[in-house]
Amino acid sequence: MALRPSVLAATRRLTTAAVAAAVRRGDLAGAEEAFASTHLKTTVTYNCLLSGYAKAPGPGRIDAARHLFDRIPQPDAVSYNTLLSCHFANGDVDGARRLFSAMPVRDVTSWNTMVSGLSKNGALEEAKAVFQAMPVRNSVSWNAIVAALAASGDMDTAEEWFRKAPEKKDVVLWTAMVSGYMDTGNVQKAIEFFEAMPVRNLVSWNAMVSGYVKNSRARDALRVFKTMVDDGTVQPNSSTLSSVLLGCSNLSAVEFGRQIHQWCMKLPLGRSVAVGTPLLSMYCKCGNLDDACKLFNEMHTRDVISWNAMISGYAQHGDGLEAIKLFEKMKDDGLVPDLITFVAVLTACVHTGLCDFGIQCFETMQEVYRIEPRADHYSCMVDLLCRAGLLERAVNMIRSMPFEPHPSAYGTLLTACRVYKNLDFAEFAAGKLIEQDPQNAGAYVQLANIYAVANRWADVSRVRRWMKDNAVVKTPGYSWIEIKGVRHEFRSNDRLHPQLDLIHEKLDRLEEQMKAMGYIPDLDFALHDVEESLKVQMLMRHSEKLAIAFGLVSTPSGMTLRIFKNLRVCGDCHNAAKIISKIEGREIILRDTTRFHHFRGGHCSCGDYW
Repeated sequence: MALRPSVLAATRRLTTAAVAAAVRRGDLAGAEEAFASTHLKTTVTYNCLLSGYAKAPGPGRIDAARHLFDRIPQPDAVSYNTLLSCHFANGDVDGARRLFSAMPVRDVTSWNTMVSGLSKNGALEEAKAVFQAMPVRNSVSWNAIVAALAASGDMDTAEEWFRKAPEKKDVVLWTAMVSGYMDTGNVQKAIEFFEAMPVRNLVSWNAMVSGYVKNSRARDALRVFKTMVDDGTVQPNSSTLSSVLLGCSNLSAVEFGRQIHQWCMKLPLGRSVAVGTPLLSMYCKCGNLDDACKLFNEMHTRDVISWNAMISGYAQHGDGLEAIKLFEKMKDDGLVPDLITFVAVLTACVHTGLCDFGIQCFETMQEVYRIEPRADHYSCMVDLLCRAGLLERAVNMIRSMPFEPHPSAYGTLLTACRVYKNLDFAEFAAGKLIEQDPQNAGAYVQLANIYAVANRWADVSRVRRWMKDNAVVKTPGYSWIEIKGVRHEFRSNDRLHPQLDLIHEKLDRLEEQMKAMGYIPDLDFALHDVEESLKVQMLMRHSEKLAIAFGLVSTPSGMTLRIFKNLRVCGDCHNAAKIISKIEGREIILRDTTRFHHFRGGHCSCGDYW
């Protein structure tokens, strides 16, 4: 019995819908299965699966897409345009050019695909030529070329063509300009465009939030996020939350981060891995390891990025053994470690002194997982060897790297040279750092500090003259603490804080108590050619100690203090913080540029291995 035409059409629609639904879910294997089981295929059915190949680029996808295209009985414009997208998605620009030239009919989508695909694959000049040759343009055409110019950093031309675009209220066009100016660091122009936008959507708001974070203006990012939520016209998505939580991490604004956590738990996306992982990372970076662990254990779904964030959190807080236990559990759960996993594990080894295990991991990464080490892995290994006192092996590793060593490798060696008082390697490391970046203030400062410890004051003066001749500006060290939502910053020998008298009074009392407990100021960290009594006074006015003292007089007894510093913690301040934690019966958590130090009862979580 023959099917009636209406039944036949309905059957075709149903089977094609199954293919389309699988493609929308990102289930390419399911789409292929639905396609194979469809007996009555139309051009639309073929096009649906073809779009799946375009959306899921990867090895072999372009071959499968071409094979499928060749089987279409009557390919239409959509077929050609989808295959064109597939070529670009797989980086096959030459194949896209050949297909475009051979197309029997080109519509505006064909031309737009060429403009967008060429620009995304680095052929901007060719994209501009194609745009100018277009017989007809629509809003997508203008969006594509302006976005391409903005992404390339050519904001003058982007703005020129933005002004020429016929549709003056297109939100995509305006957002491209906001993102472009943020990416090039011209925050003021981005603000001007954002404020002038006739219509804003979620992507526009996200461009401002992420742009502020990229440009080290995290406070502004948090302000815009709050305005966005209060405005209520758009609902933040996982991308918004990821950016604003990174802003919280950069500011150590854990209380604002907690508010975001509570707010997103009321939303469906609050339970997603895309939100859980940035929250987890924020807690780790703000010094709340317990909250991070609790969140990690409560997550219903965890991907490799979640595991990496938690392993990295343990590593940064000095709990290397827990980090390694988690690494082993991750593998037991069937997840395959990636590049970032091994950076986290090697960092854990660095901060715990597990030199042999670290070397074993470095070898396993290559031999078992076929992961080629990158600069971060080599930098970790150099750090691991340096902390173990194996400076010569560290230098040999630097010299054996298959690429130009990252400045951090030389910086690590230079820091170790100060600890082990090795002037020869120090001069080698500083020379390489300055050769790579003559404006690297850290190299000059570290070398001058090493000379100062050796009482080679003439060499200290020579390095300082060298800095002056090269117009190098030293990054000022400072520490900060957040009290009741207000950030208080301190520099060494600070003269600006309104409660300085109270802070000095507290430090003077602490100094007496510390000395009674055996504290001896480490004058190696008073790097000035002055009398000893003045060196002691300067040490007691270091920014870390000022922040700790302020925290002690500004918070209830027994409350944990969280201090942050933009440089590495001073060795004398590290010793002092251990004793102060015992005197005051408080936990003091101090984060510097490399890790967290948890001071409790006269001890530090780093075990003095830092």
